[in-house]
Amino acid sequence: MRNPTHANPLATVRNLGILAHVDAGKTTVTERILYATGTTHQRGEVHDGTTVTDFDPQERDRGITIFAAAVSCTWDGHRINLIDTPGHVDFADEVERSLRVLDGAVAVFDAVAGVEPQSESVWRQADRHGVPRIAFVNKMDRAGAELDAAVASIRARLHPVPLVVQLPIGAEDAFTGVVDLVRLRALTWTDGDAAEAAHEGSVPDGLREEAHRRRRLLEEAVAELHPGALEEFCATGTLDAGTLAAALRDLTRSGEGVVVLCGSAYRNRGVEPLLDAVLAYLPSPLDVPPVRGTHGGDGDDGDGDERERERAADPAAPLAALAFKVNATATGRLTYLRLYSGTIEKGDTVWDATARRTERIGRILRVRADRHAPLDRAVAGDIVAVVGLKSARAGSTLCAPSAPLVLEPPGVAEPVVSVAVEARRGTDTGRLASALARLVEEDPSLVVRTDRETGQTVLSGMGELHLEVAVEKIRREQGLAVDVGRPRVGYRETVGRGVSGFVYRHVKQDGGAGQFAHVVLDVEPLDTPDSAESGSGSGSVFEFRSAVVGGRVPQEYVRAVEAGCRDALAEGPSGGHPVTGLRVTLTDGATHVKDSSEAAFRTAGRFGLRDALRACATVLLEPVAEVTVTVPQDAVGRVTGSDTRTGGAAGTATVTATVPLAELFGYATRLRSRTRGRGTFTARPTGYAPAPEPSPASASGSASASASGSASASASGSAR
Repeated sequence: MRNPTHANPLATVRNLGILAHVDAGKTTVTERILYATGTTHQRGEVHDGTTVTDFDPQERDRGITIFAAAVSCTWDGHRINLIDTPGHVDFADEVERSLRVLDGAVAVFDAVAGVEPQSESVWRQADRHGVPRIAFVNKMDRAGAELDAAVASIRARLHPVPLVVQLPIGAEDAFTGVVDLVRLRALTWTDGDAAEAAHEGSVPDGLREEAHRRRRLLEEAVAELHPGALEEFCATGTLDAGTLAAALRDLTRSGEGVVVLCGSAYRNRGVEPLLDAVLAYLPSPLDVPPVRGTHGGDGDDGDGDERERERAADPAAPLAALAFKVNATATGRLTYLRLYSGTIEKGDTVWDATARRTERIGRILRVRADRHAPLDRAVAGDIVAVVGLKSARAGSTLCAPSAPLVLEPPGVAEPVVSVAVEARRGTDTGRLASALARLVEEDPSLVVRTDRETGQTVLSGMGELHLEVAVEKIRREQGLAVDVGRPRVGYRETVGRGVSGFVYRHVKQDGGAGQFAHVVLDVEPLDTPDSAESGSGSGSVFEFRSAVVGGRVPQEYVRAVEAGCRDALAEGPSGGHPVTGLRVTLTDGATHVKDSSEAAFRTAGRFGLRDALRACATVLLEPVAEVTVTVPQDAVGRVTGSDTRTGGAAGTATVTATVPLAELFGYATRLRSRTRGRGTFTARPTGYAPAPEPSPASASGSASASASGSASASASGSAR
């Protein structure tokens, strides 16, 4: 058990993120946290463009969070390092990189809408990283806000055990406070003084019976999950506040339960209890397992040992830090680090285990979005920015030169949309190339390449908005006039029907040492489900096996054949798109005593698979997305292209469809036109599906169930 007096300073540190769907109120929650902790003295507003974390001009213009922003504040003797993450699906990679370095998170939900599509996506991302969460049901002052309905959607769609620890006082416009079910007290706020702390008092008479009933339900739910609480519950028939709080902490950190609070961040109601819950239930760096990595090699004791090692959160241990974000500006590079162990000071020399070179720490900065405060040192558990690193990228490991370690980097999603970009003036071509290189350095989910057929520079990313933001950043920051081609999606090719026993012989004799390799390949479809939400998608699905017997192909040549096959996956026979979803089996082969080599067998694997694919029946795949459209009920027919009606005009209808991603280009404009500006939609990439034609899909259709042969749609009305 941890020392409750916090003898270890790391016990008073919390590293957490704010996660939510677009417009659920993440940034407003962050702003109110900064205000409540005294970090800022004026409440920033998203609609006024005065928030601390949405400091980029594009974020203020668009009214959404685009870039993950780190801030630091203190509350009740604890330091809170907080990251406000984007809620739009196009920027899910920013969330992924942030979750990789966080110990806990606050998931924000709209009290009217409940769980929304991107709420679900970021929740699954947190699940994959094992990040403990508490839930904050925001906007309790809105018309139609209902805590129980929001909690029911959390239970039904996200499948945790929600442990509701508050009861709202008042509803909608009359929402004035909450009943704390753990300590059975009332916390209320007034509009008279925005800086005024919550008023603590006894539970209102009209809510006393309901509060005791809900407290009993909370005790029973906790006792079912926590052995210690169950023992006290069976012995006494109840749980005291201390036991209940301790059990809630254990269940949150183990992931067995999710504490649920409520409030209205905009009206500054419920923020202080949320901060108290962050300290009480979310883990400190001491409460999370030691970080694991491989040796890293080439340090002072670079013995190439790749065994897994671990480092505990100890300032006296050897340094281990992960770079999770880079800001590359014209005046220098700012690298954001999470220190897992050890200590860094200004002027220290560290080992970049990813780039395998030494780096020098110039300055260390405590971060508050776009403002920074200098530090002399940073220790395990800190999230800071450093100046002076030249090679570090997002995902790089920095460690002590005498104790190399490589930590697992955050996953990078595969781009699905591309545009051609070129400088309007030929003299700006070099400046454009530098600007694109800087973009890719900051955002690993962006990819820049040169089309070999057209010579165009192609920028690829996670969605139409993602690319719009990237290009606009070049225009604003570099002052470049840039022309952009129409967006194109990233197609893939796969095998519909394979071939068996395909023979390829590579023989080359040019007067010197010859090359000889003989391979026999089986190629077949690989039925492996996509992993779109994890960022891998279909593009990584490939399996290679060897069935060679009798040593006819030595093992080192088998590895070379596999490497050659992977080379061949870059371009398929149908349209030059990457190939995915196939299994290649090396069944036989032959060698020459003098002329065989790894290079010869790699060449045979590459050209052998290329020719085998030409003999296969290949299928063109296109990226698809699940689209959720929310419109007035009287507009459903105009959106779906049918005369479907779901009820009276007073409510809203939700239409869900799986459509080709190409169909969504420009869809926001078409939806606004068809619903007189009252419709909204969200899209979540779900993988790849066979394209109806080998040519790119037209972007002129609507996002409806008829957009693809594999699309499905459902419409349901609900009065909201």
